[in-house]
Amino acid sequence: MSVATSNRLAGKVAIVTGAGQGIGEGIALAYAREGARVVVAELREHRAERTASRIREAGGEAIAVATDVGVRADVERMVELAASRFGRLDVLVNNAQGFVPYTPLEDVADEQMDLVLRTGPKATLWCMQAAFPHLRRDGGRIVNVISLAAERGDPGLGPYNAAKLGILALTRTAAREWGRHGILVNCIAPAAMSARGKQFAERDPERFQRLMETRPVARLGDPEGDIAPIAVFLATEESRYLTGHTLYADGGGHLAPS
Repeated sequence: MSVATSNRLAGKVAIVTGAGQGIGEGIALAYAREGARVVVAELREHRAERTASRIREAGGEAIAVATDVGVRADVERMVELAASRFGRLDVLVNNAQGFVPYTPLEDVADEQMDLVLRTGPKATLWCMQAAFPHLRRDGGRIVNVISLAAERGDPGLGPYNAAKLGILALTRTAAREWGRHGILVNCIAPAAMSARGKQFAERDPERFQRLMETRPVARLGDPEGDIAPIAVFLATEESRYLTGHTLYADGGGHLAPS
């Protein structure tokens, strides 16, 4: 990444969960490039530090925080560390999500369901609740990452689909309840060549290619080049009248058959 160019987020402090790789890393880098100070929250400490180091090496400001969003105490520590280190919190991006193997619905185990719900909607709720007192001070932004797979009911992804629709419901509720506090809450439903995208392409290359051919833009997006700019927009004053929405950053994939 390069140093800030437009400074649209100058003076802002942002937490990005799951920022050690993929979409989360792309968003963290883009926020820093726009002048934000970034808290890189990631389950794996070495991944968090890798992203934070990239930001610092480019002249930005970032700290790495090893965080398991499925543990409420970790979430609360993450938010308090951000506020104490930088003195404020303006943007929260809930991107982290635990995954389980593709499983037919009839075979989904309680442990699988518990994991995705704990690291998905429960973690998102905990993050939003912990951030709320800070975000309400100057009118903050929350960006939650969901998935078109949840709306389509993609096979083999029952727990994941349920988790992402749960996050959508929380997003809309928060948008309705917290708008009076100046907090805007929106979703991004991305389609990016992240680790899971690569796994899908490798696991079933023929189906992957067929899916690409049905899309208006016949490729998966780049996390930093295609997805992160949407998250930047949702954190700036340019989106000040937008809340409760889902932006499909998927090259028109939501128009294509599954």
